[in-house]
Amino acid sequence: MLWLRFWCRSFFWLSRKPPANEALLSNRTLTQMTDEDRRAVLDRLIDQELLREQMKSADFIHATDAEVSARIADARKQYPQAESGEGWKSLLAQFHLAEKDLVAHIRQQIDVMRLIDARLRPGVDIDSKSVEAYYRDQFVPKLKQAGASAMPLAEVSAKIRELLTEQKVSELLVSWLQTLRSEGQVHIPGVLSSAGEPGVQSR
Repeated sequence: MLWLRFWCRSFFWLSRKPPANEALLSNRTLTQMTDEDRRAVLDRLIDQELLREQMKSADFIHATDAEVSARIADARKQYPQAESGEGWKSLLAQFHLAEKDLVAHIRQQIDVMRLIDARLRPGVDIDSKSVEAYYRDQFVPKLKQAGASAMPLAEVSAKIRELLTEQKVSELLVSWLQTLRSEGQVHIPGVLSSAGEPGVQSR
């Protein structure tokens, strides 16, 4: 059984930095991050730590500096004041972030998505009948509801197939994470498990 101990550096890091990263990347303010948002961030941090264990294969290709820089550039485009270097530093300060923390966060995001794609996507096979059913039962009715002109199946089949693939990958990911959590224990400072052991959380 895998025993994973996920120690948060401090309650400040847990309650501020991860939400700050996500708030900045999603063009939201820290005050818009609710307790529910923070709990969701913690759950994602746990999931990411579990997935990091799966990245230890020698042939795993991590995110490059160029990929991370491209993501940061996309994030900066959301904020007019971030066009200049000084404006970008000021914006990071508003979110209580150092650029190195944001870089690390984005690098991990890219790595996690790469792992998920490599592990789960090859096992997904969307057949033509599924594409046709989605086109008939969902795509066309939505077009009619929006008052848009109908589009031939041939023009949208590739996009529908990709959408269905993403949905299936998401379903497989939920199942995989449940398995990883059942095999491990996550330790969080200040949280008591049902057995009374400090900071143990498992699912």
